[in-house]
Amino acid sequence: MPRKTPHSRPARQAYLTLALTAALTGTLAACDTSAAVQGTARTPTGRPSTVAAQEARLAALAQQDVDAGAPGVVVRVDKGDGRVIEIARQAPWTKADHALTASDEFRMGSNTKTTVATVVLQLVAEQRLQLTDPVEKWLPGLIPDGATITLRMLLNHTSGLFNYTYDPDVLKAFTGQDTRAWTPRELIAAGVRHDPLFAPGTDYSYSNTNYVALGLVAEKAAGHSLSDLIQERIAEPLHLKDTYLVTGSGETKSPRLAHGYEPEAARLAPLLPPGTPAGTEFAGPARPAGHVDTTWINLSTEWAAGGMVSTAQDWARFSSALMSGKLLPPGQLKEMRVTVAEEAEFPNRRYGLGLEQVVTPCGTVWGHNGQVPDALRMCS
Repeated sequence: MPRKTPHSRPARQAYLTLALTAALTGTLAACDTSAAVQGTARTPTGRPSTVAAQEARLAALAQQDVDAGAPGVVVRVDKGDGRVIEIARQAPWTKADHALTASDEFRMGSNTKTTVATVVLQLVAEQRLQLTDPVEKWLPGLIPDGATITLRMLLNHTSGLFNYTYDPDVLKAFTGQDTRAWTPRELIAAGVRHDPLFAPGTDYSYSNTNYVALGLVAEKAAGHSLSDLIQERIAEPLHLKDTYLVTGSGETKSPRLAHGYEPEAARLAPLLPPGTPAGTEFAGPARPAGHVDTTWINLSTEWAAGGMVSTAQDWARFSSALMSGKLLPPGQLKEMRVTVAEEAEFPNRRYGLGLEQVVTPCGTVWGHNGQVPDALRMCS
C-alpha cells in the first residue's frame, strides 16, 4: 500500500443502494419543484398540490436513480408541518431478496461519525474532555506522536493518520474476503503501522482511524461502552427505536434490514481509488445486473467509524434534534460547525466536527454521508 493513499473514499461511488433522509436543515426538498411553486389547492387525495407535486418530483428522481443502476432508493422528507413524504423505489431484480420500504432499517456507514462526535462534544460540555486534549492523554502509547494529535484533529480529520480501511489486511475483512473479527485497538494498530500522511493539524484527509480512536476515548472518559453511550445519550432521549450501534462481526439478521449490494469484480475495478490492491472484490452471493449481495458481510472493521443501523425516520429526527440544539449546548454546536476544506475534488463541501457542510443549488445542507459494503449509501 503506498504511503500517499487516495483521499477520496469508497463512499463516493454511485452504484450502491441509496437512501436519503432530509431533516431539511437546508432547503433540499423544495428545490426545483417547478410545477409545485404556484398555489396550494388540494388534490383529490386531500394533499395540498404543492406537496403532491413535490412528492411526484422526488419519486421521479428516485426512479431515475434506479433506472441509472442504483439497486434501490429511499427518500423521506419531513419539514415539521405534519406532511411527510416517504418514497421507496428498487430495481426489480432486488425484490427477491427484500421488498424495500421507507421504514426499513439500514446500515448508516459513516453517518455513525456524527453520533460519535455528538457524544464526544457532550462529554466536552460536561468537562470530562477538552477538544485540546492530546490523544496520548486518553490512549497512552496507542498512537505514535499522540502528544501532538488533539481530539479536535481526530474529529475534523486533520490528524494525518492513515486510514486503516486501506490496510491490505483490513481491506480483506472490509470486502468480506476474511471473516476475522477485528477489535478497535487492532484497527488502530493497522492504521498506525503506516506512515502518517502529514504533520498533525497541517492538512485534511478523511480517515476512519480518527473515529475508532474517538470511540475509545469516549468509552474511557465516560466509563461506559460506546454502544451504551449512544443509546443513553441519543437514541433513548429522542425515542429512536430502530437506531443502534452494531458491535463485533455485525451479523444482525433483522428482517427489516434492507439489503446492500456492490458491483461484481469486473465492474468494481474502475470505481476503486488508485492504489487499491489488484484483485480487490466483495464477497457475497451473485445477483443480476452484475452485483453481489453484501448484506451479511463482516462489519467488525466499522464500529465507531461506520457501525450504526437506523431508519430514515429515526435519522431525520436525530438530524433535526442535533441541528436545533436539543443534543448539544450552543457552544459545542458552534464548535461542531467550524469547518475545514475537504478534498479539492469536492469544492462545495467542508468538514466540521463529525458534520459536513454541503453547498447545493437548493441551499446549504448540514449532515453526513456514508457507505459500508453491506449497506445503503446514506446521505442526511
